Parts: sequence; C-alpha cells; structure tokens
Amino acid sequence: MSESGENETPAVETISFVDELKRAWGRLPRKEVFLVLFASWGALFHFLGNSTFGYTDTSSIFAWMYNAYNAPLSEDGHGNLIPFVVLALVWWKRNALLGDHLEPWRGALVLVLAGLMMHIIGFIAQQPRISIVGLFLGLYGIMGLCWGKHWMINIFFPYFLFAFCVPIGSLAQVVTFPLRLLVSEIAVGFATTALQLDIIREGTLIFDGDRTFQYDVAPACSGIRSLITLFALTTIYGFVSYRSLWRRGLMMFASIPLAVLGNVLRITTVIVVGDVFGMEAGLKIEQKLGFLTFLVAIIGIFVLEHFIREGQPKKAVAHEN
Repeated sequence: MSESGENETPAVETISFVDELKRAWGRLPRKEVFLVLFASWGALFHFLGNSTFGYTDTSSIFAWMYNAYNAPLSEDGHGNLIPFVVLALVWWKRNALLGDHLEPWRGALVLVLAGLMMHIIGFIAQQPRISIVGLFLGLYGIMGLCWGKHWMINIFFPYFLFAFCVPIGSLAQVVTFPLRLLVSEIAVGFATTALQLDIIREGTLIFDGDRTFQYDVAPACSGIRSLITLFALTTIYGFVSYRSLWRRGLMMFASIPLAVLGNVLRITTVIVVGDVFGMEAGLKIEQKLGFLTFLVAIIGIFVLEHFIREGQPKKAVAHEN
C-alpha cells in the first residue's frame, strides 16, 4: 500500500466574513421582533428627538449629535467613531453573546421605560444630552427584552462605550479650566526649577522674564480632547486585556495622569523653544506636537501593562501513581 498520504497536512477550512456573518445572524433568535422595536425606538428619536430648534434646526436627535460632533472647534469628534468601535467589539464577542441563554427577560422593560422617561424630561427641558442617555438606555433594555440577562451582561462592555457618544460641549469648561491651570503650573514649575529658565506664569498665561514671549494654555491645550480619547482607549484596552475589575479600573484611571503628563511635556517643549528661538518658533512647534501627548500615553500604557499583567491560568497537572 502507498504511504504517500501519511505526511499530508489536513486542510484548514476557512470561512469568509460574509458566511460567518450569515451564520451568526442565523443563530440570533427573535431578530424580527428586535428589528421592529429598534426601528420604532429609532423613529421616536428621529422625529421627536430634539426640541432645541434655536441651536440646531432639526427634530432628529441623531442630526443634533452629528452637528455636535462636527461643529467647528468641537471636542466631541470621537463620537463619530464610537458606533464602529462598538460594532467591531460586538463582532469580536459574538460567540459569548450567542450562547444558550438568550431567553426574553421582561424585567428589561424597566430600562425601556426609564429611557423613555429620560427622553421626555430632556425633550421638555430642552436638554438633548439627557435624551441621548435615554436613547441608549432604552436600546439596552430592548436588547434585554429580546435576548435576556445573559446578553445584557456580555454586551455591557462594549455597549458602555456609547457613553462617549454624549457630547460634552460647553460642559467641558468645568474640566478644561482646572486642567489648563494644572498643566501650566507643572510645566512652568519644571521649566523654572529643573531647566533654570526665567519663566513667569499668571494663571494660564506664560511669559519669559522680559515678557518678549507670551503663551496662553488655551482650552484646546488643556488636554480635554486627549483625556477623553485616552479614557476611551484605556477603557477598551482594560476590558479586552484583563479579567479582574481592579486592573480594568486602574487602566482606565491611568488615562488622567497620562493625558496631563503628555500635555505638560508638550507645553514645556514650547516654553523651551520659545525661550531659545523666540515666540513665533514656539507657536509653530506647538501646532505640530499634538502627537506627543498620545506618544507619551501609549508608552505609559505599555509600561503600566508590564507591571499589572495577568498571569496565565494554571493548568491542572495529572499525576499518575
């Protein structure tokens, strides 16, 4: 007999994305009910979603959100990307979501009603952000009605990321001004003590000793955009990489000092360049150093990951007597 087949490697069956998508869609129960409820919920927020016509002339909360994300000088542009990130992570977790416990749960109706109540309050008070929270809360409840507690637990992350879809807008001023003061204070303190530069700070204004150089740590330089982006990034990284809650929480919290550190380094660089080469050189380089904040943050994330890395689960070893 021929032994030519002994060394043959069995072919690995590959499934295309479209075929895998069809397979996953076929495993999902009560999808028709969900689509009807989803469309109805979406129609409510499209036709009766926004009452602040003086600011954005549209009745759709979705159009209001789009305008908030893409307005000039907006700090909420990340909202455009969040739905795609959520969908990608849902696809990544599809096997956990499509388990054997996808039974309807009537208790989720409470969340739907709570979301509806929040929208009514937001609509009457002309506070679209409250309606947006109601939108996502109600949709979470609709999924629970169709697919139960198992689904809701497994999809909590990445569904939680929709919190970043709530525009901050003018509310960011509560955070940006303290951040501006903190960043400018640390940067000037480092420049005067460690670098021995003759630098003066008045609030968020930074001068050299002769006042030939003046730089204002503006809201855009406070780090609020990088803070929000980094918080989303560390949240995703924490939930994907760790099982323990304290590691996830620590990784999320790390976004705050990392954002501050990155912006301090950027402002310090501007101070040094401005002191040596003049104000115009400092302002020019400031506009090109936006990447520095994220570079520092990425390095910080990998350093932190090295110290809090989870060990691999120990395999049980069988001993034969």
